Amino acid sequence: MPTIGWGELLIILVIVVAVFGAGRLAGIGGALGGSIREFKKAVKDDEAAVTKSETKAESETKA
Repeated sequence: MPTIGWGELLIILVIVVAVFGAGRLAGIGGALGGSIREFKKAVKDDEAAVTKSETKAESETKA
């Protein structure tokens, strides 16, 4: 399977900018960044909750 080189990526970028426009593309990028940030926060919070429940379960089995 062939890989995508710099030339192909540049052509795709030019087409995307032509379709969406530079201003709207910045908004899409900001929304995508915010979504990724929220996803990372949710994963981190979930890991903390799992760790907390595991330590609580371990302390209950020891008692």
